[in-house]
Amino acid sequence: MDKRRIGVRAIIFKDGKLLANKFHSENGESAYWATPGGGLDPHESLEQGLARELMEETGIKAQVGKLLFIQQFRSTRANRDEELEFFFHVTNPEAFTQVKLDETTHGAQELTRCEYINPTKEYLLPAFLQSIDIESYIKADKPVFIANEL
Repeated sequence: MDKRRIGVRAIIFKDGKLLANKFHSENGESAYWATPGGGLDPHESLEQGLARELMEETGIKAQVGKLLFIQQFRSTRANRDEELEFFFHVTNPEAFTQVKLDETTHGAQELTRCEYINPTKEYLLPAFLQSIDIESYIKADKPVFIANEL
């Protein structure tokens, strides 16, 4: 088994807010928010994987745009040493204003909430999303931001 997990995440940004999820946990709901996405399937491209994950979690077809951020960190998952996540801009944020988790294939099973949040005011993981100027990365031609937490 590969000890590195590759994941894809969506940056769906609208009116200064970021689409984020809370997850089912032993205590009912996770304490943190995270952007939609998940792990790649074998032989799946990054863009295909993100489109699939968003369809599973939200039931909405995403228009996957440019790569904005990469995060590399030590994994806490069983049988994994590290994780590498790619964060892509999704260019149709208006399509995600009313996500109905009970009408998705995975949403209600995995998630308790999916909504737009203010990333500077909520406990959001990864933490760099709380302080980075997301909109400037979407609008400008900046190099990809890399968060290395190894």
